[in-house]
Amino acid sequence: MTVAYERRGTGEPVVLLHGLGSNRQAWDAVVPLLTGERDVITIDLPGFGESPDLPDGQPRDLPTVVDGLGAVFNALGLERPHVVGHSLGGLIALRLGQAGLARSVTAVAPAGFWSQAERWYAFAVLNGARQIARLPEPITAWLSQTILGHAALTGTLYTRADQSTPDAVTAALRALRQAVAFQSTMRAGRAGDLFVGDVPDLPVTIAWGTADRILPARQAARAAAMIPMMRMVWLPECSHVPMNDAPQLISQVILQATTPNSTTERRNTNSTPEIAVPRQPTGIPSSARHVRSAVNGHTNS
Repeated sequence: MTVAYERRGTGEPVVLLHGLGSNRQAWDAVVPLLTGERDVITIDLPGFGESPDLPDGQPRDLPTVVDGLGAVFNALGLERPHVVGHSLGGLIALRLGQAGLARSVTAVAPAGFWSQAERWYAFAVLNGARQIARLPEPITAWLSQTILGHAALTGTLYTRADQSTPDAVTAALRALRQAVAFQSTMRAGRAGDLFVGDVPDLPVTIAWGTADRILPARQAARAAAMIPMMRMVWLPECSHVPMNDAPQLISQVILQATTPNSTTERRNTNSTPEIAVPRQPTGIPSSARHVRSAVNGHTNS
């Protein structure tokens, strides 16, 4: 598997995985808040962003992606990194944890805990967003610069649409339009066994926006039933992409979940959900290293 990635910062290794139709730039507002304390690797999943799709003949399923990412980790010299994922990336992160390829998992609004009706609704919304993304870019660029147009383009995904610039909205729509694995991933998402069982012997944090309109927060109860020892964190007033709504809040959740002392023990079943509370922002280090490249997970080239 060949992927495009960026690597910055120093410290405990943390891999960030994006959601369906997105790319590694989905984490751009969060990464600078982590790099002073973490070695942060953002990855374009196969068929998204700048990563090529899976080769012909390889199945589009979770075991294939998990195995491929495990090979990428080896190529990057990452021995069981902390893995953080959003939506589709959250589901993949949980499966990486089950496969023994992560030292901790943080899943932000992970996919796969839906009812059939909820899955149909989420897919309908995402398909609708892709149809909008297929409009000529000059039109979407113009819409993103108007108040009503900006809200129409982002309102389903973001609570704080004003947090994203017109250029960022245009870039996100471009990534959605150009995602060659979008439809095949949607088809694979119809499977009924996307996540089964627990994530044993591994610290798991699940964070969910209380205002998520794509994957409603009630789905968190199903995740808690399957992973009873997880740490549950509510993100107040955040919608489906809290990295946009509250990047400082998400960075705090990630830093806490990936602190070595906090990952040595799992939670107990009597733990109550937490509510994330923002702290005062800290300075962003200017010395973070930045490498952008592509990795072949099987040949380490």
